[in-house]
Amino acid sequence: MHVALTIAGSDSGGGAGIQADLKTFQRYGVFGTSVITAITAQNTLGVAAWEPVSTALVRAQIDAVATDLRPNAFKTGMLGSAEIVRTVIAAIVDHSLTGFVLDPVMVASSGDLLLERDAVAVIRDELIPLCAIVTPNLDEAALLLGQKILDEEGMARAAEKLVVELGAQAALVKGGHLQSGETMVDVLFNGTHHVFRAERLGSRNTHGTGCTLSAAVAAQLANGRPLLDAAGGAIRFVHDAIASAPGLGAGHGPLNHLVVPENDGAPPAKRQVVADSARNSTTSR
Repeated sequence: MHVALTIAGSDSGGGAGIQADLKTFQRYGVFGTSVITAITAQNTLGVAAWEPVSTALVRAQIDAVATDLRPNAFKTGMLGSAEIVRTVIAAIVDHSLTGFVLDPVMVASSGDLLLERDAVAVIRDELIPLCAIVTPNLDEAALLLGQKILDEEGMARAAEKLVVELGAQAALVKGGHLQSGETMVDVLFNGTHHVFRAERLGSRNTHGTGCTLSAAVAAQLANGRPLLDAAGGAIRFVHDAIASAPGLGAGHGPLNHLVVPENDGAPPAKRQVVADSARNSTTSR
């Protein structure tokens, strides 16, 4: 059995964070391990309070997992502070951890801030260059790049900049907040632009979507699936998990993590490949 690791915050409501990640790992048939960076008191209505775990304990958790269980892939979610980000960076380097999916969690779906502001620069300048893929939503990508993202072309430019200028191996910019009619658009850049399109679901049950998607990518990487296929599979998994959500709570409800992931041979979310030449070098515009 392959091993996946999540380094993230705990969600007492069970819809996001460590809890969502471990449910997703289990559904993909990988052995889930965890490092808790913060304890949050939250539910579907919002985050009531949170406190970071000490950097010493964060490092001790990573050391314990990395030296014995040797994860095949891992993800980060809520890191909370610049000090924790730097602690994670040092551990990644010291243990030569690979298959890194970076979910730059900054704000909860309820709008509550989950990252101290001085940590943004550390993520941008020091953590992103270590990752196999970074998976920001529109607001996170805008904050990392210092620019607004208003349409699909802006998403493509942002994904490319995250790779070419900030050093990620690949970037998946999620367009769930984009006003794009009945179609939801996600754009991945890994040297070529890939546009994923899926039916937009009018659902309030979106708590933990980013956590679940990045965990699904990490689980598939741990199982040896190619990155592009893993991204498409994760998008489909989240879409189906929203569509069959149990409708719990009075706010942004959790997903259905019991949904069956696609088989490796099944087609992922409809994907359109756009060559760089067709875009005429988006970063030069």
